[in-house]
Amino acid sequence: MIQPIKRLGQNFLKDPNTIRRIVGSLHANSEDRVVEIGPGMGALTGLLAEKYADFSAIELDQRAVDYLRDELPNVRVDQGDVLKVDWAARAEGATESLVSVIGNLPYYITSQILFGLLDASGSIREAVIMMQYEVAARLVAVPRTKDYGILSVVVQLACKPQILFPVSSNVFYPKPDVRSAMVRLEFPKTAPEHGVNPAWLRKIVRSAFNQRRKTLRNSLSAITGESGKELPDSVKGRRAEELTPNEFVDLALYLQGD
Repeated sequence: MIQPIKRLGQNFLKDPNTIRRIVGSLHANSEDRVVEIGPGMGALTGLLAEKYADFSAIELDQRAVDYLRDELPNVRVDQGDVLKVDWAARAEGATESLVSVIGNLPYYITSQILFGLLDASGSIREAVIMMQYEVAARLVAVPRTKDYGILSVVVQLACKPQILFPVSSNVFYPKPDVRSAMVRLEFPKTAPEHGVNPAWLRKIVRSAFNQRRKTLRNSLSAITGESGKELPDSVKGRRAEELTPNEFVDLALYLQGD
């Protein structure tokens, strides 16, 4: 048993029922390639390795890597930073060149991990991941609600997010101070082609929501000044939280120009 390190966001699962429920949430077939993010002490790892022959795990903490390699010598455990993973390389040779991802994410880098998965959506079939409940609520939020924001727009344009179930803080060691939830991100077989540069789209969305109380005429004034284009009348008087994800795509295309 290794002691959790707070700066790494380590909270280890300890409840067998919750562990089985999480593993059972994956839609992957037995022959599919499955990658676990941050296995820690291996609460999920053993069950996943039994269920999926093409299975591996990525862990940053060398102590946990050494522990898992001793406890589960037949399981491939790679030491590495999930933020630097080449998901296309991980998917190479897998069924349909896609991987299924599962894991209990370090909450302090959840957004960064999510954006990494979204950027690699062409290589990922699904992701079943644990995160803070408040973050999960943002992923599935709809326009005109307080939870609707940058993550809502970007995630919903790339995949279908779903909150599977809440997870009590009592099933972790040490017990976290926040609520948790399991989430599934289901990626389409063919990545959506929105026709807009992803970095440009995110710039538009971030600029709009960074001043969400202002109308888009004001929150996007720097961008419209650069592009030399005025916002359409149908948009300029609205706030960021009023636009659907697809309306953000249309706006980004308009401002992107030819």
